[in-house]
Amino acid sequence: MVERYLRQSPLAHLGLDGRAQAVRGESGVAMSEQPFRGIVNLRVQPDDSEAMAALESALGFALPVEPNTTAASATALAFWLGPDEWWIVTPGPEPESGPNMAVTLRTALTDRRGAVTDVSDSRTCIRISGPRARDLLCKGMPLDLHPRVFPSGCCAQSHLAKTGVVLHLIAEDGPTFELYVLRSFAEYLWLWLEDAAREYGLTITSS
Repeated sequence: MVERYLRQSPLAHLGLDGRAQAVRGESGVAMSEQPFRGIVNLRVQPDDSEAMAALESALGFALPVEPNTTAASATALAFWLGPDEWWIVTPGPEPESGPNMAVTLRTALTDRRGAVTDVSDSRTCIRISGPRARDLLCKGMPLDLHPRVFPSGCCAQSHLAKTGVVLHLIAEDGPTFELYVLRSFAEYLWLWLEDAAREYGLTITSS
């Protein structure tokens, strides 16, 4: 993990905070980077009841077992990514409110089968909101994002503009989506989104 004082967002050189402004009434899309999320990849067999119970105790909630769903507490969010794979997302790699999440999960899985990998520094998060946010994503994503199919709380692995992403709809009111992208593709994806959003009216907001 990168030392905190050396950490830099992959989009820092674009000066997004300097370009940020209040959302105007006519803006169809608002975008911001939400950097430095803690992301832990968790692999465990869902039929291992002891391991799942230990993880539930450590997290304060049960891992979601339905495809493309999420579960959350006040301090962590779990994404279902596959039959035996989840992401556990926290506000930062080492939240001030508690110990490192990867350590917490490894402790819960002591003497049990599973794998815990901190992938925080490999990705950043882009938040997209506004009445045309869904239209923007549909320009480059094969998923059906209609509210009946992809309601609030859903997550999915997909591609946007040929870039692998994890998509999460955090609120239908807006709506508000978050995209997790590898940092090596972050600048390309941000610039693609900026260009694709111009016809809707784009506002850049602070993180």
